[in-house]
Amino acid sequence: MCRHLAYLGPSVSPAEPVSHAPHSLTVQSYAPKDMRGGGTVNADGFGVGWFAEDGYPTRYRRSGPIWTDAALDRLLQPVRAGAFLAAVRSATVGMPVSESACAPFADDDWLFSHNGVVLGWPESVAGLAADVPVVDLLRLDAPTDSALLWALLRRALRGGADPVAAVTGLVRTVAAAAPGSRLNLLLVGRTVLVATAWSHALSVRRHGDGVLVASEPCDDEPGWQPVAEGDLVVARVSENSRATTYEIESMVEPLGERSRV
Repeated sequence: MCRHLAYLGPSVSPAEPVSHAPHSLTVQSYAPKDMRGGGTVNADGFGVGWFAEDGYPTRYRRSGPIWTDAALDRLLQPVRAGAFLAAVRSATVGMPVSESACAPFADDDWLFSHNGVVLGWPESVAGLAADVPVVDLLRLDAPTDSALLWALLRRALRGGADPVAAVTGLVRTVAAAAPGSRLNLLLVGRTVLVATAWSHALSVRRHGDGVLVASEPCDDEPGWQPVAEGDLVVARVSENSRATTYEIESMVEPLGERSRV
């Protein structure tokens, strides 16, 4: 499987949770603590994406292990962003190991990552893929389950769907079509972050005045809260106060507020 993290809030550098924290994403790539039977090492590529000053996402993706990339830390040190996403990949057997297969997937408004696997791929979701326009399928970043999930989600978002409803609907639909799939998803926009816990670990905590979610806690700072199986985290930046709040909701039962911080 994979490890990923995302942040939403006042502008900070991605370098701390990605590279410098005691259990940073880089450390998690070779020494994860909670893979839940989904592999041991995440060496099949990585990616970092953030919303640049012009408002559009910038991405840096490579097909090799994150710990071998000497340029990454120099690249991230000067970056300041109010929303970012990073991921390390453990490729599912039979899927390509390439830069284009690495999260984050992106368009002008969103960054996306999938930690998990769609069981029975590709036959199990062929019916879902049939609903995606052929031109979108031809433009998939890579022939992987994660890239198809992004195509399905992007189609819903471009159709005007609320991001929380779109992510929740995608998880439920894929879980019904391919039971037993692992579907921890991360979707980050300029003012909203949505993260799911579906058969994989996920934790959330305050990060200064922002919100940080990660497959595993990146440090020993107090405040990390494990997200229960079947729940999702929704963080938003208030348009009035610019404060960042988050809620934990359930995808298993009808969506309703579980807690607010």
